[in-house]
Amino acid sequence: MPIDQHADALVDGISIRSLPKVSLHDHLDGALRPGTIIELADAAGVEVPEKTADDLADWFADKSDSGSLVEYLKTFDLTTAVMQTREGLTRVAREFVEDLAADGVIYGEVRWAPEQHLGGGLSLDEVVEAVQEGIEEGEDAAESAGRDIRVGQLITAMRHTDRSLEIAKLAVDWRTRGAVGFDIAGPEDGFPPSRHRAAFDYLASEFFPVTVHAGEAAGLDSIRSALIDGRALRLGHGVRIAEDLEVVSREGEEVFVQFGDLARWVRDREIPLELSPSSNLQTGAFAAWGTTLEDHPFDLLYQLGFAVTVNVDNRTMSRTSLTRELALLVETFEYGIDDLEAFQLNAAAGAFLPVEEREELIELIAEGFAD
Repeated sequence: MPIDQHADALVDGISIRSLPKVSLHDHLDGALRPGTIIELADAAGVEVPEKTADDLADWFADKSDSGSLVEYLKTFDLTTAVMQTREGLTRVAREFVEDLAADGVIYGEVRWAPEQHLGGGLSLDEVVEAVQEGIEEGEDAAESAGRDIRVGQLITAMRHTDRSLEIAKLAVDWRTRGAVGFDIAGPEDGFPPSRHRAAFDYLASEFFPVTVHAGEAAGLDSIRSALIDGRALRLGHGVRIAEDLEVVSREGEEVFVQFGDLARWVRDREIPLELSPSSNLQTGAFAAWGTTLEDHPFDLLYQLGFAVTVNVDNRTMSRTSLTRELALLVETFEYGIDDLEAFQLNAAAGAFLPVEEREELIELIAEGFAD
C-alpha cells in the first residue's frame, strides 16, 4: 500500500502526521528511498531489479510479503550493497532523518549493523562516523525546515556472526558521540541472545542500554534469553509474548486472561514492546493468531497494560511510515487520539535517554497532543 494513501489520515479530526511521535525501532538499511538506491547502485555498479523508483518500491513490498523473516531479510542484500562507502552511508543517514522529521517524529533511534558496511574498505569507526555525520546533517536540515528532531544510534551486532563483543565495545566507545544503545539483529530462530552473553556482560558492566530482537521469529525462550542473558530494557518486537497469555473466558467485550510468569514480568516491569504492525504481518510474527492486522495481538497487549509502542521496522520493505502504522491501527481497532498519545508516551518513557531528557520529551508530546 503506497505511503501517500495515509498521508492525510485523521484521528478525531486531527492530522496524524502533525502529531509529535517517537520512533524506537527503525532500521537504517530498511529505510532507503528507492530513488537513492538506484542512484547509489548505478555509481557502485550494483545491479537493481527495477529501473524506476516506483517499480523498485513495488519490488520491495512484493518480496517482503513472504510470511517468513528469513525471506524478508533477503531484501536487505540490495540496500546494504549500496551502503559501503562514506558518501553512501552519510547520504542514507541524512535522508533517513529528513524522512522521520517529515513524518512528525521528534525523537528517533536508528539501528544498524556496522559490520555489514565494511565492503568498501572502511573501518568500523569510519562507518559509524559517516552515519553520525549524516544524522547531524539531517537534524540541521530539519531545523532549517522548521522541524525539531533528535536521532540516536543503536549500534547493532548480527546475531549469527561472532563479532558481538567487538561491536559492543564499539557502541560504548561512541556513547558520547551519538550512540545511545545496543541491539542484536538478524535471523532470530536458532541464534538466541545467550550466544552473545560475553557482549551483554560487557555492556552491563558499562551501564550501556540494550534492546534485543526477540519474540518475532522465535517464541518465549527467545524473550526469556533477551531478558536474562541480554538484560534487555526493551524487546525488539516482542509480539510473541502473547504466547504466555491464556484467554480463559469472554463476557461480551471483556476478556479474562491468565498470565504466565514471563508475560507478567514484562507487563509489570513495563518493559516496552517495540511492535511493528505491518512488518509483523509480513514476517508472520503473529501467524499463530491469524493472517490479517485484526489478528495482531497488539490490542490485547494494550488493553492488558503492556507498554506497547508503534514502529515501522523497515520503511522501504513495508512501504510505510509511522503515520501510516498509526492510521492502520486507528482503522483496525478504532483507536482515538488518547490511544495514540499513550503509544507515544510509552515510547518516550522507554527511550534510551537520561531521565531529564525523557521528561522533556514527554512534555513535548503532551503539548503536541493538547494543541
